[in-house]
Amino acid sequence: MTVSDPYASLGVRRRVNAAGALTRLGGAVMAPEVVEAMAAASRASVDIGELQDAASRRIAEATGAEAGLVTTGAAAALTLAAAASIARWDVAKMAALPHVAADILLPRTHRTGYAHALAASGARLVDIGHNDRGTGAGVRGLEAWEIEAALSPSVVAVGFSANANSIVDLPAVAAVCRANGLPLIVDAAAQLPPKENLKRFIAMGADLVAFSGGKALGGPQASGILAGRRDLVASALLQQLDMDVAPQTWSPPRLIDRANLRGVPHHGIGRGFKAGKEEIVGLLTALDRFVKADDAADNARLEARLKAIAAGLNGHAVTLVSASVTGRVPVLEIAVPDALALSARLQQGDPPVHLSERHASRGVLTLDPQVLLPEHDAPLTEALRAALSWRGLTPTPRSSLSS
Repeated sequence: MTVSDPYASLGVRRRVNAAGALTRLGGAVMAPEVVEAMAAASRASVDIGELQDAASRRIAEATGAEAGLVTTGAAAALTLAAAASIARWDVAKMAALPHVAADILLPRTHRTGYAHALAASGARLVDIGHNDRGTGAGVRGLEAWEIEAALSPSVVAVGFSANANSIVDLPAVAAVCRANGLPLIVDAAAQLPPKENLKRFIAMGADLVAFSGGKALGGPQASGILAGRRDLVASALLQQLDMDVAPQTWSPPRLIDRANLRGVPHHGIGRGFKAGKEEIVGLLTALDRFVKADDAADNARLEARLKAIAAGLNGHAVTLVSASVTGRVPVLEIAVPDALALSARLQQGDPPVHLSERHASRGVLTLDPQVLLPEHDAPLTEALRAALSWRGLTPTPRSSLSS
């Protein structure tokens, strides 16, 4: 396999990714310094617990949390968060997972495919609240009494999926959790950027927050962050580490107070989520870059590229939506009838081109430049022109490059 182009030697096509940092397209394209850090990390042996201790300090600084853990993705972080909420310091419960009697409360509007990661711990997900605001049937969201009414001895945590719409409910949920001693687990996998969100959810009362490492952070695709309370992060780490150790010689990471344990646990439910030294170092390097980045300058450069692409579409109906509106990065919305058919044709091209289909139901394909390489701007524009011509779509006066 040639190092210069491993994909060519495998017969795998490179793709033009204007759909965003999606897992199915390999996530972020890592910066050279991230790749170099991972390569350097691969050339030594270290104690993973000690390395995770160091990672915890860096993550805590970036998030405002008491501690942090590098995981193998946001989904793994959620499973570990649930496992920590169930077992805490109880090694017998760690050994029993996922065969436990435990419930995690989840607002009805937060029940997504990603909630499966919480259930993977063995916990039963219990829907609470109503869906009036989510369906447009009313204005009311989740209320404190709806959480309190569902409490029982088997409830170990409350799950919460953070986004621009749900965030209004977070303070009330946090208050109920705090009053009842329940960990609040926040799924913030896709809530970066803006970088302020690294600290936002902890500041609002979350006990554990999961972030993706391989999307906006620009780290390895198989990486993520679990940040939060020290005791819960320590339990999560204990259930992730290689525990094929002699109890007499085991030196636990500093995060773990051995006095809290009545024995040394065996491999935990997170053993399959082991983070390698390369992923840990790569994620920390990417996190440092993300924290130091100039978001305004980066978004201005992306807007300039999007305007150039839009200008090359011969006046077709496009709208530039600024980062101040998306809350992330600027995007280009392309209005087309039968958006999914057009998207399928783009993916069948040479090179295959991917746009975001998030708003395809309303006749819009979204050009998300988050991981779009500058050298792909020209072939992307050419592919879009050809596809729009195939659909018989002519320029319209509705084109707009305003935010």
